[in-house]
Amino acid sequence: MGGNPSRETMPPSGRRLTDEAGRTTMQPIPTMTRLRVYLHTPRRPRFVVELALVALSYWVYSLIRNAVPEREHLAVDRAWQLLDVEKALHIDIEHSVNHAVNGITWLIVPMNYYYATLHFVVTIGVLVWLFHKHPGRYRAVRTVLFLTTGLALFGYFFYALAPPRLLPGADYIDTVLVHHTWGSMASGDMKNVSNQYAAMPSMHIGWSTWCALAIVMFARPLWAKVLGVLYPIATLFVIVATGNHFVLDAVGGWITLAAAFGVQCLVNGRSAYRFPQYPPDDPRAAPPPPTDKKADDDHTPDAPRAKPQREPVEVSSSP
Repeated sequence: MGGNPSRETMPPSGRRLTDEAGRTTMQPIPTMTRLRVYLHTPRRPRFVVELALVALSYWVYSLIRNAVPEREHLAVDRAWQLLDVEKALHIDIEHSVNHAVNGITWLIVPMNYYYATLHFVVTIGVLVWLFHKHPGRYRAVRTVLFLTTGLALFGYFFYALAPPRLLPGADYIDTVLVHHTWGSMASGDMKNVSNQYAAMPSMHIGWSTWCALAIVMFARPLWAKVLGVLYPIATLFVIVATGNHFVLDAVGGWITLAAAFGVQCLVNGRSAYRFPQYPPDDPRAAPPPPTDKKADDDHTPDAPRAKPQREPVEVSSSP
């Protein structure tokens, strides 16, 4: 932030070089270097562009996710295999939680709405908060979300998996059907417009953990950090209680998120959390520390040192 130019502020087309004769020439900068500088430099996001990217990304995600062949028999076979793995690991809690919570109407109905709505509301809210309060970090953190969602599509295509509620003979309860909850695209009248066998990885967990990390890392109030930590934990409980996911689906969501962070670090040259809060051109960015010119001049070797002044001494005339 000082007065020295950095490679991140070099001219986009080249850099000036001065030869021994004092002539100035422009040396072209390689395209890959300019691209690397562009990706490594925090920039202020533009609202219209970001809104279009989010809308386009979600549309493409929904289109591809729902266009994946459902392959029902294969998805059901894999669900049984996954359940066997969970039993071997002693983490097959889905059936017990599903039946226990289904009997508590005042709890399971809000959970159904939680599953259908909060997944989008909180994620969009965190994106808006980052856009306004952390513009220097927004693009890198948003890139992690996009990469997580994009990588999940490979799981949906190559590993079609039935959720517990669609596992025949396993006695799981579809809580949306039982309690006539509206809004969920996983059951009821909306199930025909959504791929029912795209359970691995769980993007409810991937997105909620992404939100939690952003809140914990960047929010200042302690209560906000606590809510951030509780959000993915509550989401895990909800996706299991409603019969929409196995525990290992959640693990798949965390693995996908971790892979997205790895790719983002390679693209941006550093973790999304290590970007400054504001880009350099933002008026809210911290100004460079002021330099005391007078103090610098006093410490310059060539500068003459001022002689210390003596205070006048009173001389008494009395003997």
